[in-house]
Amino acid sequence: MALTPAGGLRLHTQRLPGHGGGPRHDGPTVVFLHGLVMDNLSSFYCTLAGPVSRAGHEVLLYDQRGHGRSERPPTGYDRDTSVADLIALLGSLGLDGRPVHLVGNSYGGALALHTALVRPDLVASVVLIDAHLTGDWIEDMTDTLSVAALGLEHSGLAEQLAGLGRRKEARLTAAADALLNHTTLIEDIAAGTPFTSRDFARLRCPVLAVYGQHSELLPGARQLALDAPDCELCVLPGVGHTVLNEATAGLCDALLGRLGAPAGAVVAR
Repeated sequence: MALTPAGGLRLHTQRLPGHGGGPRHDGPTVVFLHGLVMDNLSSFYCTLAGPVSRAGHEVLLYDQRGHGRSERPPTGYDRDTSVADLIALLGSLGLDGRPVHLVGNSYGGALALHTALVRPDLVASVVLIDAHLTGDWIEDMTDTLSVAALGLEHSGLAEQLAGLGRRKEARLTAAADALLNHTTLIEDIAAGTPFTSRDFARLRCPVLAVYGQHSELLPGARQLALDAPDCELCVLPGVGHTVLNEATAGLCDALLGRLGAPAGAVVAR
């Protein structure tokens, strides 16, 4: 793992080679985009990154600005700046010479789709994992984050957890407090707009949308499947928004089926 310069930031990154002992150059790199606040690259490292790497694809994981071990500037949490961070990171790593596959979970899926819309030249395909797309999700997310921010602001929860010896939980809680109460993240999210049918129709790359059967976000995925030129919707039974952690096997099968295996790769899970 390393801190990689990306524009004016240093982002915490992890790269995994395609199966065979070194970075492969015969196919697009698979870039994973995690969700908000309590999430970081570890959610993919422990689930999908290994199987994708073993299937022969080079993998890039990174903590988005303000998350995990990446730097936490006070501003810049809107979608356009997040896309600029990604573009700068790809340039720093020498991965901007060919399009990449983007795999985004939850809010990370919204960033993946936004990247495909504003920089279609950089995106080979998009895989959405129960991503926020349409409806009132921005208002709902802003309300949820605001309530969490108020709950953390004067609670002293991080100190209490540290006092109980629960160091990891204390660290995550302190990071969430800093992100929600000492950056413009909530305001930046609130200033965004949902995607529209016109946005979906402009997509130039293939899209795979993997959603839980009981997810509140499924209607947006169905609209995407109707409007996008090339979109496959995969609905996994028995789960809601927790597809990544509770339906990992089915999600992994769908992802690997979409990515395929580069020539000569040995697929093992």
